[in-house]
Formats: sequence, C-alpha cells, structure tokens
Amino acid sequence: MAKSARRRMGVEERREQLITVALDLFASRSPEDVSIDEIAERAGISRPLVYHYFPGKQSLYEAALRRAADELSARFVEPREGSLGERLLRVMGRFFDFVEDHGPGFSALMRGGPAAVVGGGDVPHATGSARATIDDVRQAAYEQILAHLGVERPSARLALIVRSWVSLAETTALLWLDGRTVARAELETQLVHDFVALAAVGAVADPELADLVRDLLAQEPPDGLFADLLTRLVTLVPAAPEAPAAPAAPEASAASRVPQGPHSSHTPHVSHTPHLPHAPRAPEAPRV
Repeated sequence: MAKSARRRMGVEERREQLITVALDLFASRSPEDVSIDEIAERAGISRPLVYHYFPGKQSLYEAALRRAADELSARFVEPREGSLGERLLRVMGRFFDFVEDHGPGFSALMRGGPAAVVGGGDVPHATGSARATIDDVRQAAYEQILAHLGVERPSARLALIVRSWVSLAETTALLWLDGRTVARAELETQLVHDFVALAAVGAVADPELADLVRDLLAQEPPDGLFADLLTRLVTLVPAAPEAPAAPAAPEASAASRVPQGPHSSHTPHVSHTPHLPHAPRAPEAPRV
C-alpha cells in the first residue's frame, strides 16, 4: 500500500511548524541538548531542509525564544475586574502555567539562553537579540502591573518596586523548577503578598506611594489576600508587656493634712505660739 503524499507547506507555515516542534522539545530538555536532527525528524523533513528555513540552530532557537516571549508576555494581560489582589493572583496562575508547561525552555528563556561552547557552532547561546527579547518580556510585565495600579508616570520608588517584584517572580519560578519543594499554589499567593509588602515598605518613605497603597487597601474585600496578609502579620507582633503596678503612696503626715490658704507654698504650714504681752514695770523709787 503506497504511503500518502505529504502535504506541501508554504514557507511561513513550515517555519511556524519548526518553531512549534523546537518549543515542544525545549519543554522537556534544554535547547543545547536538542539537535537539528531531532527537530527535523519530529517535523518529518530532512536535516538540510531545516537549514533551508533557518540558517542554523541559533536562528531557530531565537525564533522559538521570540514565540515563547510573546506567549509569556500575554500571560500578564488581565482585565481590570475585581480587586488588585485577585487580579495579581490570576496573573500568577497563568505565569506558573507557562513555567510548568515549558520547564527547561522557560529556564533558557529567562536566563538568556544556554552558555556558548567554544567551537560549538551548533550550540545556541545568548546573543544581543536574545537578551533584548528577555528584556521585552520584563518590560511588558512591568507595564501591565502599572496599568493595574492605574499609574502612567510612576515615581522612581514605585518603578523600582514593580521591577523588583517582576524579577522576584522570575527568580522564584526558576528556583521552584529546580526542586518544587514548595506547593505551587502557596508560591502564587506568596508572590501576591510580596507585592503589597514591597509597596507598603516603600510607602513608609514616600507620601505619594502611601496614598496609592491606602487606596488599594480600601478597595480590597475584608476577606481578600491583602487583608489576609495583614491579619497574619499582626499575629507575629509580640504582645506588649504589662506595665508594673504603681507603688502605693505613703501615708500623709499630720502636718501635711493642715489646710492651707490659697497663697501658701507647698511647704506645710507650721503654726507658731503667739508672744505673750510683757508685764508692766514697777515705778522707780524717788531719789533722795
């Protein structure tokens, strides 16, 4: 029985197929461990034909990196529905979906690609283009968070807080992939808590940021994630020690109980015995 003829693909369609195949392979192994032969076999074409569409493995890697970056950036897009805590939690859920689905590919993406090997022309490595792609992902996440905050021109402190949080989410995901020692759901909630904690600490020294944090907390439901964090933090504050009882006042002396006039000093008034009048002198005897 004759084999069915393969459908001929156009140039763009074939390129997209090869990128999809490469991403599928990168999801289970690091890009440097995936060969062009494997990509060609999975795509059902010859190795030379792969090079017809991509000059080398590096260019195919960068095209796959761009596709993954676009998909990851889209995970941060969230309708402004519900409180900020609820929105950030949904964003973190989609972010970790991507991390879990792509595994080693995500690690390669966020680390800018595998390290170059001297003499290894078939090994992808981080280039200026790859690093720019990663920076685009971080910038997209940064802009989306500012949009959720309703801020167009952030202060230097707020910009630093948002960028720090994006980096924290990235680093947390990379560390989680290494061992998955903490439940994913716990990390998603923790990262939402981390955001409001960073903002609150910054607000202590920034009145404008303090106003923003107050507005955000006022919009949170009583049982929301931010309120949950505040409740837990309060339990960590040690109870203030009880003040020692004041010593009993000494019993007042008899002298201090003597009523004093309005112009008297604080010194207790001591009464003096009045002087008695002198007796009259006897008349002198006449001189002789």
